[in-house]
Amino acid sequence: MAVTEASDTSSGRKIAIASGKGGTGKTTVATNLAYVAACAGKSVAYLDCDVEEPNGHIFLKPDFAKATPVGTLVPKVDYARCTHCGKCGKICQYSAIVSMDKTNLVFAELCHGCGGCKLVCPTAAITEVLHETGTVEIGSAGPINFVHGTLNIGQVMSPPVIKAVKEAAPPAELTILDAPPGTSCPVIESLRGCDYVLLVTEPTPFGLNDLKLAVDMTRALGLNFAVVINRADMGDDKTREYCESNDIEILAEIPDDRKIAEAYSRGEMACEAVEKYRSTFTELLEKLGEKIATI
Repeated sequence: MAVTEASDTSSGRKIAIASGKGGTGKTTVATNLAYVAACAGKSVAYLDCDVEEPNGHIFLKPDFAKATPVGTLVPKVDYARCTHCGKCGKICQYSAIVSMDKTNLVFAELCHGCGGCKLVCPTAAITEVLHETGTVEIGSAGPINFVHGTLNIGQVMSPPVIKAVKEAAPPAELTILDAPPGTSCPVIESLRGCDYVLLVTEPTPFGLNDLKLAVDMTRALGLNFAVVINRADMGDDKTREYCESNDIEILAEIPDDRKIAEAYSRGEMACEAVEKYRSTFTELLEKLGEKIATI
């Protein structure tokens, strides 16, 4: 399938695969869902929004057709015009620009690109230049349209790169967003505008603690969601008890299967390496379709 670039995905549905912590199997669920959906004849876009550590490409093995730099606009000072009045430093809430007696210090890594310093400068001494923070790559993995972003080493602001990944998404019947782990700003940016969220967890004390945080975040965003328990036959029953007592539906339980781990270590899809899991993820996809149809 050829990759079509566009920012409008309103023609289809968007499902975010998220988790309260790393290592729960979020990417395993996301990539295998994209795979079975494509096998079912749906047009699918897979967006790897975990721009600090993208790894969906290891399993889907896309061919990339285009790479585009991503950045934020940061201030550049023309000292021939600057009177060192200090207004730029006073308006910046992040200390990204500091006015001194004979110079202004610009800390691009702290800048949020609001443009306030440029607006308040009385002598038009401030212009804006692009500060590259990452890269977005667009390609295809067979019939799956694939987009992922990579945050540049040393950069700390991933939401602009995540936003660029989402804007580069081609139109599709189903868009799967592989969100970063946790509950911070990058995750919220990934979930923004999605129709449904699938929270992947594991039945351990750490998994349950972070699932609770993810549930609170998802509810605060007003998004419909359900849970997948990975490595479900290890740990204890407290995760299931929590979901039951909080009226949270568990759509699938995936066992702690050595064959899945071996396939993962080889960069192989669980659906391809172990035939029985094709039906597991197909059933999960069907349940998600039923949930989304009611929204």
